[in-house]
Amino acid sequence: MVGDTDDGFYVADDGVGLPESASGSVFEAGYTTADEGTGFGLSIVEEVASRHGWEISAANGRNGGARFEITTTC
Repeated sequence: MVGDTDDGFYVADDGVGLPESASGSVFEAGYTTADEGTGFGLSIVEEVASRHGWEISAANGRNGGARFEITTTC
């Protein structure tokens, strides 16, 4: 699901969400919860967002799943 926020947009899924222990580390290069994951995906997303003058944050959605909010910093 994709939607608008007051100062940007969000992307959310309906999966199991982010582990509580992942707070703040999901954007670190190499972080993964998958047995065969590389852990580079979200660090690349954060880099792209940053280079566009945006910020990205991660949280669990109200109904489960992960929610990523992208906001402008300018």
